[in-house]
Amino acid sequence: MTAVFDPTPTPPVEILAVLSLLCPEVVRDIEQNWNAPVSDYARHLWRPVARPVSGPAIAARSILREVLRQRLGAIMQPDEIGRTLDEFENRAVIQSGLHCLLLMDRITFDAILLAWLGAVESGQSAFFGFMGATMTMETVGREGPGWLDLGDDKVNLFGLGRHKLCRKSVCVAGPVSLNKRALEAVGDETDGSRWRGTLLASQDKVFGTAADALTALNEDLVAAWDRSRTALPVFIDDRLAATAVARHLGDDGSLLSRLLTEPARRQRLDHALQEAASGPFGRFLPNATDYFWGIREQRVRKLALENGHLIEPDRPHGLSIPFERPHLRQALLDGVLLPNLFLMFLVLAILPRVRAVGGLRQIGYVALFHSILLAALDENVPEERDLAAELQVRENAWGMRVIDEKISVREQLAGLPEGALFPELLRQYSLLTLAETTDDLKLVREDSRWRKIGRAEIKAT
Repeated sequence: MTAVFDPTPTPPVEILAVLSLLCPEVVRDIEQNWNAPVSDYARHLWRPVARPVSGPAIAARSILREVLRQRLGAIMQPDEIGRTLDEFENRAVIQSGLHCLLLMDRITFDAILLAWLGAVESGQSAFFGFMGATMTMETVGREGPGWLDLGDDKVNLFGLGRHKLCRKSVCVAGPVSLNKRALEAVGDETDGSRWRGTLLASQDKVFGTAADALTALNEDLVAAWDRSRTALPVFIDDRLAATAVARHLGDDGSLLSRLLTEPARRQRLDHALQEAASGPFGRFLPNATDYFWGIREQRVRKLALENGHLIEPDRPHGLSIPFERPHLRQALLDGVLLPNLFLMFLVLAILPRVRAVGGLRQIGYVALFHSILLAALDENVPEERDLAAELQVRENAWGMRVIDEKISVREQLAGLPEGALFPELLRQYSLLTLAETTDDLKLVREDSRWRKIGRAEIKAT
């Protein structure tokens, strides 16, 4: 009997086997869309999400809707707000994993493009993108939010000295204004129609913080790149998550309040966190601070929970906040505290049953956060038992660096039609498959964390 050759490409089995150890839901997404256009994969990520049914999930979704409504109120008309929230109820998806950078950053641009494709292909008029704002203005030499990356050159975006850039965090650095002279010195007329002129339109504005500036500038860039407003990105950051956590802490019956401030419940939660950190996937967990970050002198500070207080380790005159509901809630509202990634994903995604679409590390730690919450629940409490049943379906997806162009954004935009850049890119990514775009999951194969897990699995067998 003659064997039949199947020419249909399949994803690398060994890579999917490693991913399935921690996030099988991501593997299913890849397998189902491997030979489909990237635009189809994006639409798949923005598919409908089951609405919350347990008491804690319904309460968390209600809180999330209210803080999103407040954010939308700054950029939309009332009828648009209602439509966007109604769409979100059906397709509750947040593009996360992004740092608060100008969209001229290649990785940020490519991730927002995939989210835009997903929103357009699924008929959304808007979508939410979480831009983490706890990073410093300069992370390493001439890189980070304080710099405009043009591929062949970098511009100091706000004209701050290097010593200030590395000492200030995006969410609290300010007030800032654009470095007009440096921006005017770069770019030609063609560039100006695509990004430079859009930025310089805000040359006389003073922004309260760098995060506010980057959000406003990114909104302007997207408006220029897609003048038909096909799908509007709504940028949110850690400050919105802080407001959501504060609302949870203001509710006597909140599950999150109980987990954090009832000693027996927090002991159980701490144990679940420690078990995950010491387990085989512990390298994925971000554990630099205890539950919250502190804000002091325009910088995000690591905190430790000691003797019932959040304190700055080894800084006797640093922050000291009682770990009690009223004090935590007020500190969040005052901008003195921000939730860490664990709490942030609890209030924005896991509890309200929202699909989180992010990067290769995120798909690992969100899966772990999910298991940590499950381990911390008390199944003797009916509503927590209901939540545990609901959490059997995980909403965790890979959507950052799926599109991973190796050329600068400036080069990507060159030659594209003014005012319809995103629509033209939609056409291009309707012709490229997921397999082709990801080069057979090359990025996953080269990722150090996933490679280590793969080697450990081989040794174990």
